[in-house]
Amino acid sequence: MASKKDQNKALGRGIGALFADVDEPASEEAVVELALTDIHANPYQPRRKFDQNALKELASSIEKSGVFQPIIVRQPDAEVKKYEIIAGERRFRASKLAKQATIPAIVREVTEEQMMEVAVLENLQREDLTALEEAEAYDSLMKKLKLTQAEVSKRLGKSRPYIANYLRLLGLPTVVKTMIQKGQLSMGQARTLLSLKDKTKLAPLAKRAIKDNLTVRQLEQIVARVNGDAKKPAKKAVKKSPYIRASEEQLQEKFGTKVSISAKTSKKDEGKIEIPYLSNDDLSRILEILNINLD
Repeated sequence: MASKKDQNKALGRGIGALFADVDEPASEEAVVELALTDIHANPYQPRRKFDQNALKELASSIEKSGVFQPIIVRQPDAEVKKYEIIAGERRFRASKLAKQATIPAIVREVTEEQMMEVAVLENLQREDLTALEEAEAYDSLMKKLKLTQAEVSKRLGKSRPYIANYLRLLGLPTVVKTMIQKGQLSMGQARTLLSLKDKTKLAPLAKRAIKDNLTVRQLEQIVARVNGDAKKPAKKAVKKSPYIRASEEQLQEKFGTKVSISAKTSKKDEGKIEIPYLSNDDLSRILEILNINLD
Protein backbone atom coordinates (compact mmCIF):
# COMPACT_ATOMS: atom_id res chain seq x y z
CA MET A 1 0.00 0.00 0.00
CA ALA A 2 1.35 3.45 -0.91
CA SER A 3 2.74 5.38 2.05
CA LYS A 4 1.25 8.69 3.18
CA LYS A 5 4.58 10.35 2.42
CA ASP A 6 4.49 9.12 -1.19
CA GLN A 7 0.88 10.24 -1.61
CA ASN A 8 1.58 13.73 -0.28
CA LYS A 9 4.56 13.96 -2.62
CA ALA A 10 2.32 13.07 -5.56
CA LEU A 11 -0.20 15.77 -4.67
CA GLY A 12 2.43 18.42 -5.21
CA ARG A 13 3.44 17.22 -8.68
CA GLY A 14 0.25 17.87 -10.65
CA ILE A 15 -2.42 15.72 -12.25
CA GLY A 16 -0.20 13.18 -14.02
CA ALA A 17 1.85 12.41 -10.94
CA LEU A 18 -1.24 12.07 -8.78
CA PHE A 19 -2.78 9.51 -11.10
CA ALA A 20 0.42 7.55 -11.30
CA ASP A 21 0.19 7.08 -7.52
CA VAL A 22 -3.55 6.95 -6.88
CA ASP A 23 -5.39 5.52 -9.86
CA GLU A 24 -2.92 2.84 -10.92
CA PRO A 25 -2.36 -0.34 -8.89
CA ALA A 26 1.11 -0.73 -7.49
CA SER A 27 2.70 -4.12 -8.09
CA GLU A 28 2.56 -5.08 -4.41
CA GLU A 29 -1.11 -4.09 -3.93
CA ALA A 30 -3.71 -6.82 -3.70
CA VAL A 31 -6.86 -6.73 -5.80
CA VAL A 32 -9.92 -7.91 -3.87
CA GLU A 33 -13.54 -8.53 -4.85
CA LEU A 34 -15.88 -6.25 -2.95
CA ALA A 35 -19.66 -6.40 -2.84
CA LEU A 36 -21.22 -3.46 -4.67
CA THR A 37 -23.61 -3.02 -1.75
CA ASP A 38 -20.63 -2.24 0.52
CA ILE A 39 -19.36 0.56 -1.74
CA HIS A 40 -20.48 4.18 -1.81
CA ALA A 41 -19.69 7.04 -4.18
CA ASN A 42 -17.03 9.59 -3.35
CA PRO A 43 -18.82 12.29 -1.29
CA TYR A 44 -16.61 14.90 -2.98
CA GLN A 45 -17.46 13.84 -6.54
CA PRO A 46 -17.94 17.10 -8.50
CA ARG A 47 -19.74 15.49 -11.44
CA ARG A 48 -23.48 15.44 -10.92
CA LYS A 49 -24.48 13.86 -14.23
CA PHE A 50 -23.06 10.83 -15.99
CA ASP A 51 -23.68 10.04 -19.67
CA GLN A 52 -26.29 7.29 -19.46
CA ASN A 53 -25.61 5.99 -22.97
CA ALA A 54 -21.89 5.68 -22.22
CA LEU A 55 -22.70 3.91 -18.93
CA LYS A 56 -24.96 1.44 -20.76
CA GLU A 57 -22.20 0.70 -23.26
CA LEU A 58 -19.73 0.12 -20.45
CA ALA A 59 -22.27 -2.05 -18.61
CA SER A 60 -22.70 -4.19 -21.73
CA SER A 61 -18.93 -4.64 -21.96
CA ILE A 62 -18.74 -5.58 -18.26
CA GLU A 63 -21.50 -8.17 -18.71
CA LYS A 64 -19.45 -9.86 -21.41
CA SER A 65 -15.88 -9.41 -20.20
CA GLY A 66 -15.95 -8.13 -16.63
CA VAL A 67 -14.05 -5.15 -15.17
CA PHE A 68 -10.45 -5.10 -16.37
CA GLN A 69 -9.14 -2.26 -14.21
CA PRO A 70 -9.96 -2.40 -10.49
CA ILE A 71 -11.50 0.63 -8.86
CA ILE A 72 -9.66 2.34 -5.99
CA VAL A 73 -11.48 2.66 -2.66
CA ARG A 74 -10.78 3.56 0.92
CA GLN A 75 -12.19 2.17 4.14
CA PRO A 76 -12.95 5.12 6.45
CA ASP A 77 -13.47 2.88 9.48
CA ALA A 78 -11.40 -0.30 9.72
CA GLU A 79 -14.06 -1.86 11.94
CA VAL A 80 -16.88 -1.30 9.43
CA LYS A 81 -16.98 -3.11 6.08
CA LYS A 82 -17.96 -0.03 4.11
CA TYR A 83 -15.92 1.63 1.37
CA GLU A 84 -15.83 4.96 -0.46
CA ILE A 85 -14.74 5.25 -4.08
CA ILE A 86 -11.52 7.18 -4.69
CA ALA A 87 -11.36 6.53 -8.43
CA GLY A 88 -13.51 4.53 -10.83
CA GLU A 89 -17.09 5.65 -10.19
CA ARG A 90 -18.09 5.05 -13.82
CA ARG A 91 -16.98 1.41 -13.54
CA PHE A 92 -18.91 1.13 -10.28
CA ARG A 93 -22.11 2.59 -11.76
CA ALA A 94 -21.84 0.50 -14.91
CA SER A 95 -21.31 -2.66 -12.83
CA LYS A 96 -24.54 -1.91 -10.97
CA LEU A 97 -26.34 -1.49 -14.31
CA ALA A 98 -24.88 -4.82 -15.42
CA LYS A 99 -26.39 -6.46 -12.29
CA GLN A 100 -22.97 -7.49 -10.99
CA ALA A 101 -22.66 -8.54 -7.35
CA THR A 102 -19.00 -7.65 -6.88
CA ILE A 103 -16.27 -5.54 -8.44
CA PRO A 104 -12.45 -5.84 -8.32
CA ALA A 105 -10.99 -3.17 -6.07
CA ILE A 106 -7.84 -2.00 -4.34
CA VAL A 107 -8.24 -0.67 -0.81
CA ARG A 108 -5.91 2.23 -0.18
CA GLU A 109 -5.20 4.54 2.74
CA VAL A 110 -6.16 8.04 1.68
CA THR A 111 -6.91 11.08 3.83
CA GLU A 112 -10.02 13.26 3.49
CA GLU A 113 -7.88 15.95 1.86
CA GLN A 114 -6.43 13.54 -0.70
CA MET A 115 -9.88 12.06 -1.29
CA MET A 116 -11.24 15.43 -2.30
CA GLU A 117 -8.32 16.27 -4.56
CA VAL A 118 -8.47 12.93 -6.33
CA ALA A 119 -12.22 13.35 -6.95
CA VAL A 120 -11.59 16.65 -8.70
CA LEU A 121 -8.51 15.46 -10.55
CA GLU A 122 -10.06 12.24 -11.78
CA ASN A 123 -12.79 14.20 -13.50
CA LEU A 124 -10.48 16.89 -14.86
CA GLN A 125 -8.18 14.19 -16.22
CA ARG A 126 -10.64 11.62 -17.48
CA GLU A 127 -13.97 13.31 -18.22
CA ASP A 128 -15.16 16.64 -19.58
CA LEU A 129 -16.73 18.51 -16.72
CA THR A 130 -18.96 21.41 -17.66
CA ALA A 131 -17.39 24.80 -16.99
CA LEU A 132 -19.71 25.24 -14.02
CA GLU A 133 -18.85 21.86 -12.50
CA GLU A 134 -15.18 22.68 -12.86
CA ALA A 135 -15.72 26.04 -11.15
CA GLU A 136 -17.64 24.40 -8.30
CA ALA A 137 -14.88 21.81 -7.91
CA TYR A 138 -12.25 24.54 -7.45
CA ASP A 139 -14.54 26.43 -5.07
CA SER A 140 -15.09 23.25 -3.04
CA LEU A 141 -11.34 22.67 -2.71
CA MET A 142 -10.83 26.24 -1.50
CA LYS A 143 -13.64 26.20 1.04
CA LYS A 144 -13.29 22.68 2.45
CA LEU A 145 -9.51 22.59 2.53
CA LYS A 146 -9.15 26.32 3.29
CA LEU A 147 -6.88 26.86 0.29
CA THR A 148 -6.11 30.09 -1.55
CA GLN A 149 -6.39 30.36 -5.32
CA ALA A 150 -2.61 30.26 -5.53
CA GLU A 151 -2.49 27.01 -3.56
CA VAL A 152 -5.21 25.40 -5.69
CA SER A 153 -3.44 26.42 -8.90
CA LYS A 154 -0.16 24.97 -7.64
CA ARG A 155 -1.72 21.67 -6.54
CA LEU A 156 -3.65 21.18 -9.76
CA GLY A 157 -0.99 22.40 -12.15
CA LYS A 158 -3.20 25.25 -13.46
CA SER A 159 -2.38 28.95 -13.67
CA ARG A 160 -3.98 31.22 -11.10
CA PRO A 161 -5.79 33.30 -13.76
CA TYR A 162 -7.23 30.06 -15.17
CA ILE A 163 -8.66 29.14 -11.75
CA ALA A 164 -9.86 32.71 -11.19
CA ASN A 165 -11.72 32.84 -14.50
CA TYR A 166 -13.66 29.70 -13.66
CA LEU A 167 -14.48 30.87 -10.14
CA ARG A 168 -15.99 34.06 -11.57
CA LEU A 169 -18.69 31.95 -13.20
CA LEU A 170 -20.13 31.26 -9.74
CA GLY A 171 -21.16 34.92 -9.54
CA LEU A 172 -23.56 34.56 -12.47
CA PRO A 173 -27.35 34.38 -11.93
CA THR A 174 -28.73 30.89 -11.35
CA VAL A 175 -30.59 30.88 -14.67
CA VAL A 176 -27.36 31.62 -16.56
CA LYS A 177 -25.42 28.98 -14.62
CA THR A 178 -28.10 26.47 -15.62
CA MET A 179 -27.48 27.37 -19.28
CA ILE A 180 -23.76 26.70 -18.80
CA GLN A 181 -24.48 23.41 -17.03
CA LYS A 182 -26.65 22.28 -19.93
CA GLY A 183 -23.92 23.16 -22.42
CA GLN A 184 -26.00 25.92 -24.02
CA LEU A 185 -23.44 28.63 -23.17
CA SER A 186 -19.69 28.26 -23.66
CA MET A 187 -17.00 29.38 -21.23
CA GLY A 188 -16.07 32.20 -23.61
CA GLN A 189 -19.65 33.45 -23.81
CA ALA A 190 -20.03 33.29 -20.03
CA ARG A 191 -16.83 35.28 -19.48
CA THR A 192 -18.05 37.92 -21.92
CA LEU A 193 -21.38 38.21 -20.10
CA LEU A 194 -19.53 38.79 -16.83
CA SER A 195 -18.25 42.11 -18.19
CA LEU A 196 -21.79 43.53 -18.35
CA LYS A 197 -22.09 46.55 -16.09
CA ASP A 198 -25.86 46.20 -15.63
CA LYS A 199 -26.23 42.74 -14.10
CA THR A 200 -30.01 42.75 -14.64
CA LYS A 201 -29.28 42.34 -18.36
CA LEU A 202 -27.20 39.19 -17.91
CA ALA A 203 -29.99 36.63 -18.18
CA PRO A 204 -31.83 38.27 -21.12
CA LEU A 205 -28.59 38.62 -23.08
CA ALA A 206 -27.61 35.03 -22.27
CA LYS A 207 -30.96 33.84 -23.67
CA ARG A 208 -30.42 35.96 -26.77
CA ALA A 209 -26.94 34.48 -27.25
CA ILE A 210 -28.46 31.00 -27.29
CA LYS A 211 -31.46 31.91 -29.45
CA ASP A 212 -29.41 33.77 -32.08
CA ASN A 213 -26.41 31.41 -31.83
CA LEU A 214 -24.09 34.36 -31.20
CA THR A 215 -20.33 33.92 -31.39
CA VAL A 216 -18.13 35.21 -28.58
CA ARG A 217 -17.01 38.08 -30.82
CA GLN A 218 -20.60 39.07 -31.62
CA LEU A 219 -21.47 38.89 -27.94
CA GLU A 220 -18.50 41.09 -27.05
CA GLN A 221 -19.72 43.75 -29.48
CA ILE A 222 -23.22 43.66 -28.00
CA VAL A 223 -21.88 43.89 -24.45
CA ALA A 224 -19.76 46.88 -25.45
CA ARG A 225 -22.84 48.62 -26.85
CA VAL A 226 -24.96 47.78 -23.81
CA ASN A 227 -22.21 49.07 -21.51
CA GLY A 228 -22.23 52.33 -23.46
CA ASP A 229 -18.64 51.96 -24.63
CA ALA A 230 -19.67 52.73 -28.21
CA LYS A 231 -21.04 56.11 -27.08
CA LYS A 232 -17.65 57.41 -26.02
CA PRO A 233 -15.90 58.41 -29.25
CA ALA A 234 -13.52 60.75 -27.46
CA LYS A 235 -12.01 57.89 -25.47
CA LYS A 236 -11.98 55.58 -28.46
CA ALA A 237 -10.04 58.19 -30.43
CA VAL A 238 -7.13 58.01 -27.95
CA LYS A 239 -4.59 55.55 -29.29
CA LYS A 240 -2.72 53.53 -26.72
CA SER A 241 0.92 52.69 -27.20
CA PRO A 242 1.95 49.06 -27.81
CA TYR A 243 3.51 49.08 -24.32
CA ILE A 244 0.22 50.12 -22.68
CA ARG A 245 -1.81 47.58 -24.67
CA ALA A 246 0.63 44.78 -23.82
CA SER A 247 0.51 45.81 -20.16
CA GLU A 248 -3.30 45.69 -20.18
CA GLU A 249 -3.29 42.23 -21.70
CA GLN A 250 -0.88 40.90 -19.09
CA LEU A 251 -2.88 42.42 -16.23
CA GLN A 252 -6.14 41.03 -17.63
CA GLU A 253 -4.58 37.58 -17.79
CA LYS A 254 -3.33 37.90 -14.20
CA PHE A 255 -6.56 39.19 -12.66
CA GLY A 256 -9.04 37.30 -14.83
CA THR A 257 -11.05 40.46 -15.51
CA LYS A 258 -10.96 43.53 -17.75
CA VAL A 259 -8.18 45.99 -16.84
CA SER A 260 -7.87 49.47 -18.29
CA ILE A 261 -4.75 51.64 -18.31
CA SER A 262 -5.14 55.29 -19.28
CA ALA A 263 -2.45 57.94 -19.43
CA LYS A 264 -3.07 61.54 -18.43
CA THR A 265 -2.66 64.04 -21.23
CA SER A 266 -1.52 66.81 -18.89
CA LYS A 267 1.49 65.00 -17.44
CA LYS A 268 3.60 62.73 -19.57
CA ASP A 269 4.32 59.85 -17.16
CA GLU A 270 1.12 59.81 -15.10
CA GLY A 271 -1.97 57.67 -15.55
CA LYS A 272 -4.30 55.26 -13.83
CA ILE A 273 -5.09 51.55 -13.76
CA GLU A 274 -8.73 50.50 -13.36
CA ILE A 275 -9.69 47.00 -12.23
CA PRO A 276 -13.48 46.52 -12.01
CA TYR A 277 -14.97 43.86 -9.75
CA LEU A 278 -18.37 42.15 -9.77
CA SER A 279 -19.00 41.48 -6.09
CA ASN A 280 -17.36 41.48 -2.66
CA ASP A 281 -16.14 37.94 -3.36
CA ASP A 282 -14.62 39.08 -6.64
CA LEU A 283 -12.93 41.99 -4.82
CA SER A 284 -11.51 39.53 -2.28
CA ARG A 285 -10.21 37.41 -5.15
CA ILE A 286 -8.39 40.38 -6.67
CA LEU A 287 -6.96 41.43 -3.29
CA GLU A 288 -5.72 37.87 -2.78
CA ILE A 289 -3.87 38.00 -6.12
CA LEU A 290 -2.26 41.23 -4.87
CA ASN A 291 -1.34 39.44 -1.62
CA ILE A 292 -3.44 41.90 0.40
CA ASN A 293 -4.99 40.30 3.49
CA LEU A 294 -7.55 42.41 5.36
CA ASP A 295 -8.38 39.78 8.04
